[in-house]
Amino acid sequence: MEPTLSGIHHLKLPVRDLAAATAWFADAFGARHVERFDHYDDAGELFAVIIMLPGLDVPVELRLAPAAAEAVAGYDPVTFGVADRAALQTWVDHLDARGVAHTPVVSGFIGDLVELSTPDGLAIRLYTDPKGGFDAVRLDRERADTSSPHLTHRLMRR
Repeated sequence: MEPTLSGIHHLKLPVRDLAAATAWFADAFGARHVERFDHYDDAGELFAVIIMLPGLDVPVELRLAPAAAEAVAGYDPVTFGVADRAALQTWVDHLDARGVAHTPVVSGFIGDLVELSTPDGLAIRLYTDPKGGFDAVRLDRERADTSSPHLTHRLMRR
């Protein structure tokens, strides 16, 4: 019998400042800090927090790792799905109201997306879910705005 996965346990993102990152995710996404899962080292120093994002069933760990955060600045480690273009526009309106900087809506290979940057420079994307799921969609290079730096990161070409 082949082993199987049950899903994603949690996501982990490196940060330079736990308080700043936690506050940013709360502001941008309405994240809730789950203090009972705070991680402390043997000296009693806080080194990670767990947050929950509304609509996401997977916890997100913000891990104090300044060198790693600096090393991956500009990279897009996670893309969150939104139902459709109307839902994406609702996010754009929300981010605008909160003063959270983001790109304009960009046409991607299988939908539309918006990118925002964490205080540590990680690119987080909101991407429209493909109608009918991933099995029902094809990659459409003609649709994608490949001239957008938010679709093809310079970092990935080094």
